[in-house]
Amino acid sequence: MRIAVELGARSYEVVLGAGARHELAALVHERAPQARVAAIVTSGTLRRQPWFSLDAGIEQHVVEVPEGESAKSLRALGELCERLADLSLSRRDVIVGVGGGAVTDLAGFAAAVYLRGISLVQVPTSVAGQVDAAIGGKTAVNLRAGKNLVGAFHQPLGVLCDFDTLATLPERERRSGLGEVAKCWLLEGRRASDLDAGAMAELIALSVRLKAAIVSGDETEGGDRALLNYGHTLGHALEAVALERAEDELRHGEAVAVGLCFAARLAHRLGRVGPDVVANHDDVVMALGLSSRLAPYATTTEVLNVMARDKKAHHDLTFVLAGARGFDVVRGVDAGVVAEVLESFRGER
Repeated sequence: MRIAVELGARSYEVVLGAGARHELAALVHERAPQARVAAIVTSGTLRRQPWFSLDAGIEQHVVEVPEGESAKSLRALGELCERLADLSLSRRDVIVGVGGGAVTDLAGFAAAVYLRGISLVQVPTSVAGQVDAAIGGKTAVNLRAGKNLVGAFHQPLGVLCDFDTLATLPERERRSGLGEVAKCWLLEGRRASDLDAGAMAELIALSVRLKAAIVSGDETEGGDRALLNYGHTLGHALEAVALERAEDELRHGEAVAVGLCFAARLAHRLGRVGPDVVANHDDVVMALGLSSRLAPYATTTEVLNVMARDKKAHHDLTFVLAGARGFDVVRGVDAGVVAEVLESFRGER
């Protein structure tokens, strides 16, 4: 299956299917014909997977980066760029990001800033990476103050979503990626009763189509692309708080799932939707095997402080919220109301 991201001269395809990684050499030859060297950026764990048989069709070097969210740091970015320089990559060469959302974010940001920008191909190997992180050109690393606060827009030459890589995912990693699928399902106005959680290929394709369509109309998040942040204002805050406890305390998709359910409750409190919308959000999240409840360790004060620093905010609290005519970016939401809904949400069992 091929889904186009239409961006004029920078348009590209997202290829989905078993064995999609084997199209890498053809993609590099077609889109970067002058490239002579490819740096394949991945983690040590992924490099040892049975499917790791990538061939860029040119001289290639595997560059290992830290595992998981620890890859998304300025230190990791600096070390990766030093390694690219050691390999003498030129502006005509190519970086290939192979991994989950953290690795593709790091590889993409390195491609955006090394030599002021070189070619990039993404090979996402997780559910979250295939439906969200590797598509659309948003790349970033984290700061102590919050997630994705340093980054750039840098579109890839193509994205290869190989379903073979999903077979080796740990169950928690596979399930947590469905938080982004839940977001897309809800943004399309779909009901929990129509959801088949076992139809992974169809769910991934639905999510990719939605993201490709939105990015094609709004590349740099000046309009509708901001809707793809649904559930992320609270979700990113929960991730930041959880990282203070332990790196693996909360996965991105798990946090987004809770953020979606909170956003529905906030929209209900503001009179934008009825209780049926709240119930449908909970049902969608739970049908995908995720929790719809707020973790007890995330205090209201901590969460509010982090949300106020969210990159999508403009010195206020900003949320994507459901409404009678669909979804909107709502700015200037009263902090007292947010705190009230958080406390009520925390008390649910």
